[in-house]
Amino acid sequence: MHWGRARRITALGIGVLVVATACATKTAELNPPGSAGGADWGRCEGVERVSGTTMECTTIEVPADWNTPDNGETMEIALLRARSDTQTDKIGSLVINPGGPGGSGVDFAAYLAETLPAEILSRFDIVGFDPRGVSRSTPVDCISDSDKDAINGFSPDPVSDTDFQALVALQQSAVGACYSAYGDGLARFASAQAAHDIDAIRTAVGDPQLTYLGFSYGTLLGALYAQQNGGNLRAAVLDGAVDPGQDDVATSEGQAAAFELAFDNFATWCENRGTSCELGADPRKYVMDLLAKADASPPVANGRQATSGWILTAVIAALYDESAWPYLSAGLSEANAGNPDLVFQIADGYVGRSATGEYDNSTDAFTAVTCSDDASVQTVEEIRGFQGQWRAKYPMFGAPLATTLLPCALWQAPRAPYPTGPATGGPTIVVVGTKGDPATPYANTAKLAAQLGTGEVLTWEGEGHTAYPKTPCIADAVNGYLIDLTVPPTGTVCPAR
Repeated sequence: MHWGRARRITALGIGVLVVATACATKTAELNPPGSAGGADWGRCEGVERVSGTTMECTTIEVPADWNTPDNGETMEIALLRARSDTQTDKIGSLVINPGGPGGSGVDFAAYLAETLPAEILSRFDIVGFDPRGVSRSTPVDCISDSDKDAINGFSPDPVSDTDFQALVALQQSAVGACYSAYGDGLARFASAQAAHDIDAIRTAVGDPQLTYLGFSYGTLLGALYAQQNGGNLRAAVLDGAVDPGQDDVATSEGQAAAFELAFDNFATWCENRGTSCELGADPRKYVMDLLAKADASPPVANGRQATSGWILTAVIAALYDESAWPYLSAGLSEANAGNPDLVFQIADGYVGRSATGEYDNSTDAFTAVTCSDDASVQTVEEIRGFQGQWRAKYPMFGAPLATTLLPCALWQAPRAPYPTGPATGGPTIVVVGTKGDPATPYANTAKLAAQLGTGEVLTWEGEGHTAYPKTPCIADAVNGYLIDLTVPPTGTVCPAR
């Protein structure tokens, strides 16, 4: 099973994923590279068109290593620019990142071009980028589809020493393949490098200052940009905060607690539906029993076994978005009856697997970026200890989140941890937090705002991962800031509905 800190579905949402999983590996052919000093925009291929919007794509070159920018080695960064045909009084570009690490900003920008509030689309070009290592940019591509299937389908909580060591061996194979393919160059995919790329993007779109909207892991990139180039920042909204000062163990344990809370909220929602709840009077027991049943005799669809790993991945994915809860309830009930099709659709969308078994490279990028960023490294033995401790504290999610620490414990390439510190010379940054966020716990919001030194917290009392633009209160506050630079009053709290 592959999921862990700050990984996100992106705001496309689970409902879209359920019907569009087969498109997970779709790629676009972009025009030849332009220069970072002034991009040559051209036609986008392989990106779904949006009515009333002009979309252009390009690829820019950036230094492969910003520590030695003049050595001649480069990477390519793919961009998409979406402009409403009714745009008036343009402010500039709104550069967006959907999270991950491993999420495609090119795909996300195309989606946002028809879903962001009209006030934003009328004033900004929407610019998305695939960060270094991701999809259409210079990619990390090193973990085989068979290894990904094996890891995702493995028991999320291997109790016996034999099973635990089998998982260690699988993860060792995956990270070993990455080192064999890229060697010490893997460190070039670290987040601090990707944040520098954003300033090259700002130059490419011709904006004197950056206006930025980052979700989940995208909040880390935005925070790093504010440290590196705060004077070049016009405005930034960071929604679903990553706490840059938190080590991997604390981050994973915090997620375990947050997912437990999110599941409890899902269970309450289901219970309140009465007889319409497919999971009975005790949804937690229902799911735990289903996981145990799948370990003993997994249901099968089209030759695939819906193991406990796949089922729990579907649970995790659906907890990211409250609108996915009906899909989750139905999918678990159907899996319990022997039909895991919906469970597979939800889980496959989360891990980037197509219906034909081909993966995108989001897992490869997630692993390369996360492990390159790691400042603290645990031993396999320590992780085995966390597994037991967290199982007792967080019965459904603790042990699985402990085992997600394994890839970085086994990582062979050099580390390139990002610095933590305040923003420098920039504006007030709006940090948005959701009370029921399972992936980036709400407690991170104030921590990131404090670290930046220029952060202002905006709270949403809702469920799921990230807030903007889910309710009018949140949308109005963020829109006013992005357009007019009006910072929400200190302590602003938006209701769930």
